[in-house]
Amino acid sequence: MIYATATPGIFGVPTYAAPLREVVKRHGIDARYNHVLTAVRPQSREAVFQVKDGDKSHEAVIPYGLLHVTPPMAAPEVVASSPLAAASGFVEVDKFSLQHLRFANVFSLGDVSGIPNSKTAAAVRGQAPVLVANLLAFLDGQPLEAAYDGYSCCPLITGYGKAIMAEFNYEQQPVPSFPLDPTQERWSMWFIKRKILPSLYWNRMLTGGQHERRFIPGVKR
Repeated sequence: MIYATATPGIFGVPTYAAPLREVVKRHGIDARYNHVLTAVRPQSREAVFQVKDGDKSHEAVIPYGLLHVTPPMAAPEVVASSPLAAASGFVEVDKFSLQHLRFANVFSLGDVSGIPNSKTAAAVRGQAPVLVANLLAFLDGQPLEAAYDGYSCCPLITGYGKAIMAEFNYEQQPVPSFPLDPTQERWSMWFIKRKILPSLYWNRMLTGGQHERRFIPGVKR
C-alpha cells in the first residue's frame, strides 16, 4: 500500500504524528509526502504526482491497482467568488471571534471559514457557541468577548477496534476530553467513534448541546 499525500507529514500535529508513524511502520505502508496529484491515467493505471523537494520539484508516476483519491478542500464557488472571500477562497474572518475582517455584520464558521483549523464536526461544535455569543453581542453593541481556541477532533482509526482520539487547538497542543494519554491507540476511543459519536452528532451536536468535556471532572475546558 502506498500513501501519497500533498502534506509534508502524516499528520499536522506533532504529538499525534509520532504514534501514527509507528502505525504506518507496523502496517508496512509506503508513505510518500509532498506528493501533489496532478493527473490520473486510467488506461495505463498510473497516478501522476508533482513531488516537492525543497525549492525544486519533479514528476513521479506511480502505477496502481486500486486508486483512492481525496480532492483538496475548497469553498463552494458561490463563496470563493464573492466579496466575502479572501485570496484563499474561504470567508475572511478573525480566527478567534469568527467576525469578518472587512464586513463587521458578517460571521462565519465551518468548512467555508478561512481560519487555520481542521475542518471537522467537532470544530464546528466549538465554533457555534462562540459565533452565537459574538453575533448577539454585536447586535447589542457590546464587545465580542467569546473566543474560539481552534479546538478540533480527528478520530483516527488505526486498526480493527483501535483508534487515537486526536483533539487539539490552534497551538497544536493536545486538549483531550478524557483523563487518558491521547496518543495511545485504544479500543475505548474506537468504541466512541463507532458507537457513540453518531448519536452525539444527531442528538446533541445538531441540537446545540454543549460539548461533553465540560461535564467531565478534572478535564481542562
